[in-house]
Amino acid sequence: MTKVLELRRATKEFRGVPAIRNIDFNVEAGEIHAIVGENGAGKSTLTKILAGVYQLSSGEMLIDGAAVTLASPSEAKQRGVAMVFQETNLVPSMTVAQNIYLGEEKIFNRLRGLYIQAQRFLLSLNFYVDPMALVSSLGAAKKQMVEIARAVHHEARLIIFDEPTASLTPEEKFHFFNLVRRLKDSGTSIIFISHALEEALLLSDRITILRDGELVVTDATANFDRERIVHGMVGRTLSHELYDQDKPRRARAYGERVLSVQNLSMGSIVRNTSFSIYAGQITGFFGLVGAGRTETMKIVSGVLKRDFFHGGSIELGNRLVRYRTPRPAILDGIVYVTEDRKVEGFFETMSIAENIQIGNLARGLNPLAVVSMTEARTLARQWTERLGVRAIDASAKIIELSGGNQQKVVIAKAAVQEPKVIIFDEPTRGVDVGAIAEIHRFINSLADRGIAVVVISSYLPEIMALSDRVLVARQGRVVEELDIAQATEERIMFAAVH
Repeated sequence: MTKVLELRRATKEFRGVPAIRNIDFNVEAGEIHAIVGENGAGKSTLTKILAGVYQLSSGEMLIDGAAVTLASPSEAKQRGVAMVFQETNLVPSMTVAQNIYLGEEKIFNRLRGLYIQAQRFLLSLNFYVDPMALVSSLGAAKKQMVEIARAVHHEARLIIFDEPTASLTPEEKFHFFNLVRRLKDSGTSIIFISHALEEALLLSDRITILRDGELVVTDATANFDRERIVHGMVGRTLSHELYDQDKPRRARAYGERVLSVQNLSMGSIVRNTSFSIYAGQITGFFGLVGAGRTETMKIVSGVLKRDFFHGGSIELGNRLVRYRTPRPAILDGIVYVTEDRKVEGFFETMSIAENIQIGNLARGLNPLAVVSMTEARTLARQWTERLGVRAIDASAKIIELSGGNQQKVVIAKAAVQEPKVIIFDEPTRGVDVGAIAEIHRFINSLADRGIAVVVISSYLPEIMALSDRVLVARQGRVVEELDIAQATEERIMFAAVH
């Protein structure tokens, strides 16, 4: 096979600390090459070097056998290398069509023709996105589709996908996998980063495992199974830690009812839904895309507003509440951990300590907002140790961290607020198997302390492994409530669909 791109003894350092060390890596023409590893293993750093975002500290890169230095993503694109980032890099104020053809504008643009062209192109990829819609109005899944479409449109010889399926439904994943196979058949090389190990085993020709910035092994996919990959990633097996439904559970008896929601409504998205949340219990909230799970919990936490008339009621303890912003909800002890950490979860130019300190200030115990940075760093150190955040120190900017470590900081920023009710929306999306186990342990520890925990997840094994009780939503309302002792994946899915 012809090597399209190759790295030799590649090393990249940040502030003198290597993110990857002495890595030898190559991609062959017309192959799908999966890269797996824990958060912080160096996957994103490696691929960003290939895409021209970062430059090597030492070592060399070769394209078609010739040594090159890619100074920017645009230079990489000129050489046929495109990357679809884990966090989308679209222009929110532009339409879908304008984002796809950004940089190719003619002197005189006819928007109608552009939209027709974009619609045909999107349909050819089986992506059902309105080309005239503003990107700012799209959900995470649709944005991901636009990113993928833009990369395919540029007809790159090598396309790098960083967690492309994290926001997609099963049907959208099916179409994406078919698209990747069509690209391979046309001779395009694919690098595929995914924390869903089954996807790597299903889709790839070769798999490379990274651990702590070093390459552990590269081998044909046929020589791997899930156990070998996990062992290579973390140095041990995690089969009994993740999604183990037979592990000891908390006592089935409910604590006191902390939150009661009656006939909650918001337009056609949330419709007359009712449920209760109890202290010391993890309530799993499951539903298909469009079921209104996220919107329901955003209303509860003050991020969204319910209907003014006939919007239902929310009772916290024995008191009726109506939040129009998250601030009073936080002061009352209701905290929402967003599914979109980049847009809503943190301030990327601030440090770990500053982000966690903002969560501490949100408690309202420091009305003058006078901050001692020594105390802030001490607080950050306590929480980073508790959640196992891998960073140089608490002064590191959060944008420098891997996705999983960013997620842990977002969770720390929420947990430091000492909530009575904490709502996790897709807490392990885009997180590796080692970090998933750590986050699951932390969520369980919150319930053990008597905090009411809600976990919104699209992944049924996670719902089954974490929950003491399961709420199932369909078409904007909770349609089923199951104790975990009676719940099965089949029963939950049947309620979500029928």
